[in-house]
Amino acid sequence: MKPHRGDRFLRLIAAFKFLKATLLVAAGLGAWELVRPSVAAEAQAWAVDLAAVVNSQAISRALAAVSGLSPHRLQTLGIVAFLYAALFLTEGTGLWIGLRWAEYLTVIATFSLIPYEVYQLGRQVTLARLVALVINLAVVAYLIYRLRRDRTGSGAASRPHPA
Repeated sequence: MKPHRGDRFLRLIAAFKFLKATLLVAAGLGAWELVRPSVAAEAQAWAVDLAAVVNSQAISRALAAVSGLSPHRLQTLGIVAFLYAALFLTEGTGLWIGLRWAEYLTVIATFSLIPYEVYQLGRQVTLARLVALVINLAVVAYLIYRLRRDRTGSGAASRPHPA
């Protein structure tokens, strides 16, 4: 049985969620490692060298932000990263196997962060922020379209129902 076109988009969204979860797990582990003084000193020296080579204000700002965090804040940052990674893994897994509740969860979770993204974009427009907002709006719009289409019955026959 050939997958429905919408299933490919769901899988693409799921893969995006898996990528975000992977990056957040790495960030969480990194935050927890920075609590150790030897790792923090080594990371700071590496970041200073990188900032000097690249001459990037973004790296300098990130370095200043991370180096000023207390161990407690770094641990909290790591926990928050792991919690978001768990959410993204849940969304991604549900979307990958085509579960309807995962579509609702993804719409709610993604849409709830859009006001914050708009606020951040209003503070400073960057390409990364703009791309993130556009991708998240597209994901929400597509999933709402899918949910509404399936609710009215026009796409229900072509949608696989998990056992």
